[in-house]
Amino acid sequence: MRKLVIALTATAAIATAAATAYGAARPHARAVAARATHPQYGTFGFDAAGMDRSVAPGDSFYRFANGNWDRTTEIPADRSNYGMFTVLDDLSRNRTRSILEAAARRPGTRMGDFYASYMDEAAAERAGITPLQPLLAEIRSIRNRSQWAAVLGRDLRRSIRGPFGARVDSDERTPTEMIAHLRQSGLGLPDRDYYLSDDAALAQKRAAYQTYLAQLLTMAGEQNAAERAAAVVRFERGLAQVQWTRVQNRDEERTYNKWAAADFERNAPGFDWTAFFRESGLSGQRQMLVAQPSAFAGEARLIGETPQGVLNDYLMLRTIDSAAPYLSRSFVDAHFAFHGTVLNGTPQNEPRWKRGVTLVTDSIPDDVSRVYVQRYFPPAAKRAADALVHNIIAAMDERLQHLAWMAPETRERARAKLRAFTPKIGYPSFWHDYSGVRISRNNLVGNVLNAAAWDWDFNLRKLGRPVDRREWGMTPMEINAYANPVWNEIVFPAAILQPPFFDPNADMAVNYGGIGAVIGHELSHHFDDQGSRYDEHGALHEWWTPQDRQRFNALTAQLVAEYDAYEPLPGHHVQGALTLGENIADLAGLTVSYDAYHRALNGRPAATIAGFTGDQRFYLGWAQVWRRKYREANLLQRLLTDPHSPSEQRAAVVRNLDPWYDAFHPAPGSYLYLAPAQRVRIW
Repeated sequence: MRKLVIALTATAAIATAAATAYGAARPHARAVAARATHPQYGTFGFDAAGMDRSVAPGDSFYRFANGNWDRTTEIPADRSNYGMFTVLDDLSRNRTRSILEAAARRPGTRMGDFYASYMDEAAAERAGITPLQPLLAEIRSIRNRSQWAAVLGRDLRRSIRGPFGARVDSDERTPTEMIAHLRQSGLGLPDRDYYLSDDAALAQKRAAYQTYLAQLLTMAGEQNAAERAAAVVRFERGLAQVQWTRVQNRDEERTYNKWAAADFERNAPGFDWTAFFRESGLSGQRQMLVAQPSAFAGEARLIGETPQGVLNDYLMLRTIDSAAPYLSRSFVDAHFAFHGTVLNGTPQNEPRWKRGVTLVTDSIPDDVSRVYVQRYFPPAAKRAADALVHNIIAAMDERLQHLAWMAPETRERARAKLRAFTPKIGYPSFWHDYSGVRISRNNLVGNVLNAAAWDWDFNLRKLGRPVDRREWGMTPMEINAYANPVWNEIVFPAAILQPPFFDPNADMAVNYGGIGAVIGHELSHHFDDQGSRYDEHGALHEWWTPQDRQRFNALTAQLVAEYDAYEPLPGHHVQGALTLGENIADLAGLTVSYDAYHRALNGRPAATIAGFTGDQRFYLGWAQVWRRKYREANLLQRLLTDPHSPSEQRAAVVRNLDPWYDAFHPAPGSYLYLAPAQRVRIW
């Protein structure tokens, strides 16, 4: 399931309905909402005070639109980056906090007891590492590789990552069937490059990681911590050497490999697959999907060659690191010092209540979601958002009809795929029942493990059953959205449908530059370099002609080269191949939404507002939603691991769009200027 952090705003066509919806969002705020007639940002939905007009649009459209905001905004001490998404995330978590605190005042309420168990910091301090001792004792008792593989299988139910990850999802070639998907996993650092690169910054983080592992072993009462930590890092480096790169993992065809049970021992010897599958609950599966066959073979071989003590220490450290945020203060601080400060540059941990909100929401999401939706996202808001999506779908269909590089028969299949879309807006149509999750007010680690086990067992029960397409991959509280090509759907959670991204009082042009471009972005994911390999039924196979694919690949190669040239940090470029799908979607989203905006004008010229033409306001709306500042360590990690380009480069996609040139007249020779023949035109 591919997920994308995106931004939303509203269209003028449904402004009245949206205003009515938000007036009903909170009963105690109805009078205030009813009186609201002005946009939250600026005079027309765009914060013009955040611009830097000393920067020419052609030199940096991001800084032209956002430079003063960027210069005057400080990243909060508990954040690795800060922008429009974090503004809404703070709002969402504050709202969720009020829900959980109210529930915590009523003992016996599942989400309230869970939250109370996390907020009882004194109890965690008294317990120390004691809650984890049963798992550590299990690891210390391991005497051979079969026992080790068995614990690794049980760790899937505990959400503790080992070399082989697993999930249950649709079979990409037969989307109506559920199947177990296995993938490479198990690195303690964010990416294989952190282990293998000679870059000085990454080498420094690698050394800090080894120190952190030694610290965890020492706090757990283990001897020879430094030597043992070094051995575990060497083992993980071996895993990194055989694992696939993130660019390789984007290939939907190469990562689809169906193995029968007997194939695991034959293709990846050195690991006790029988014990692993037995303890994970995956025994008896006729076939499973393996994403990276050569990595599985290499990891199994490495496991067979590694001393038992090192393997046990690896499991111990993965377990302690996973549980550290729920233990005493020394473990919490050590975990944050590495994961928060070293890897992301964040100086200060979040307040405990924020971490508690995140934990409970992630663990038993529908208990929280049900209340959140009732309070903050009424049916009228959902209807308004539905209308927005269908408006952009119509514009996308119009563009598909006239796509010059695609064969006529392929265009018709593409339109059929578009007609088959399922937009999911706001929240799911049903809620999960967590009555089987044992929650106690005085057993935080137990609560975390019980919720993880429920989730794993729930997903195992999907095997052999019909696909339930009502499922969501996000909560309504998330500031996020995603496209799932296997289910041929786009999903927009409730929490992102609010200012600054969803503003019923904003100018139509700004709204189309925000919500319209974002909806178009998600739609186009189903036609990007990987999503286009799924047909209207969500089945993975090639339905384009060879000539379609050849022409499309020639266009996307230009986009790869364009983004490869960006260097946000000295010596570290955007990876054009890694970010290709998102860059295609940004380009498509703006293209389609621009069409929709002009269709909505019905032939009337757009008024000039505050000195800006309609087209200028459209593109400023796009740039505003990408306001974001990064700490250097966080930006480095994103350049290595994130399939999205950084915000400045996302805003710069406008350089490929002819109407942007007509709107802002960038000078030839300016940084963003591309001659007409150099502009990438895919949609």
